[in-house]
Amino acid sequence: MSSERKSGILLHITSLPGKWGMGELGPEARKFGEFLAACGQKLWQILPVNPIGYGYSAYSSSSAFAGNPLLISFDELIEEGLLTKRHLSRFPEFDPHKIDFPAVIDARVKILNGVCERFDDSADFKAFCKKESYWLDDYALFVTIRSAQNGAPWTDWPEALRDRDVHTLEKFGKQHVEEIRRHRVLQYLFARHWKKMREFFQTLEIEIIGDVPIFVAADSADVWAHRELFQLNKDGSSLVVAGVPPDYFSETGQRWGNPLYDWEVHRKTKYAWWTARMRRTFELVDKVRIDHFRGFESYWEIPAKEPTAIHGEWVQGPGVGFFQTLESNLRKVPMFGKTFQLAEHVIAEDLGIITDAVDELREACGFPGMTVLQFRFSPDDMRKDGYRPEGDEDRVVYTGTHDNETTRKWFKALDEKTSHEVRVYLHTHGDHIHRDLAELAMRSPARWAILPLQDVLGRGRRMNMPGTTTGNWDWRVSEDMITTGIAEFLKEMTERNGR
Repeated sequence: MSSERKSGILLHITSLPGKWGMGELGPEARKFGEFLAACGQKLWQILPVNPIGYGYSAYSSSSAFAGNPLLISFDELIEEGLLTKRHLSRFPEFDPHKIDFPAVIDARVKILNGVCERFDDSADFKAFCKKESYWLDDYALFVTIRSAQNGAPWTDWPEALRDRDVHTLEKFGKQHVEEIRRHRVLQYLFARHWKKMREFFQTLEIEIIGDVPIFVAADSADVWAHRELFQLNKDGSSLVVAGVPPDYFSETGQRWGNPLYDWEVHRKTKYAWWTARMRRTFELVDKVRIDHFRGFESYWEIPAKEPTAIHGEWVQGPGVGFFQTLESNLRKVPMFGKTFQLAEHVIAEDLGIITDAVDELREACGFPGMTVLQFRFSPDDMRKDGYRPEGDEDRVVYTGTHDNETTRKWFKALDEKTSHEVRVYLHTHGDHIHRDLAELAMRSPARWAILPLQDVLGRGRRMNMPGTTTGNWDWRVSEDMITTGIAEFLKEMTERNGR
């Protein structure tokens, strides 16, 4: 982590403004970059950019390597000559503040299918397919088979397809050439638009912080193609699954359902799959937040037959050796070089109940942890001598994350005792609590401070409610929300606090 004091904004790409139903990798993304630069921001944190899965979440994606084709920019396609305004003449009008996922996906997929039909295979496209074949081949085949099986999970496919019989897959591939090609084209277009966007942000000297979920979805190309890396039954179903045990927030814990890694197999391969995953990630972003970092020290293992997370056990994770090997492997990749250090590129998501062993692992790796101010105002803690909610220098401080309520709604829901502690500490009546908490984050000793855009605007909805599967990920900011006054407030606060 660099010693320079920086600040930035948390906003997922899908939440950007635009007239095509959801945020994209085009002019609106670049315009947002210009807003960040004008306000003195050096960081843009996003959520995973993989294809969205169950509940429209990118945390349950069909691939840990592929990009979300819904992010392909229609405006860029027009500029590239692959799309015309005539093709979009009947495109529906959508709510600028909310993504209607079923309708938006249907409308965008129809347009993108037409683009793929008109796309001519170029030398650059063929080179892309060859370079990315290590994940693209399996991904394109996987999503094509799943479509042919009416969306059924791969564990329910006919045995020959489920178990990747070579002759059966070859026959299927020959019968579905165009569909497989379509998925390759979409990944190529995503990569091209991403590259253009990232290069623009590099000219602004703004770093993009990505997000890597520790686990992958059971119904994914990753598990289907690499069954040996996970703890599975013979039919591909999970033997054990991920989650967290019962705690203050849930009497039955959280049963996430992701398959758990067979870490011994990963170790024997010198973590080759993880190396490829992180290399791919750093091809897209500058920094990365690793979700559920504590799972690398120990993870909650739940028998798959259990309906809740109550009956599980803590199992030792791969520990510091994993990160040492990963760093060593990445140093052999030309784009990184011999001096590459993970500690300069990783944020450890260490929220929740964290043990001393987890802290020791994070410190041994040199990764900054996360301080979320909404979690830091316990009346009991506030009475301790020397306690400071804003945390320490080796942290990244947030007012909230994508899983938190907006600061205004958080404050409104506090009990009177906690609300009093907040008001006293911040010397505020709470009328502009989002600005007060943002100011605390900005003046904290943490080297990096990141604010959800909703907490800069003082309006908007939370992005996700953990433990629920509906009504999430659909918030958007409209262009009129980002006013001159907002920009001036953010710029002045940034300069005032030396960021």
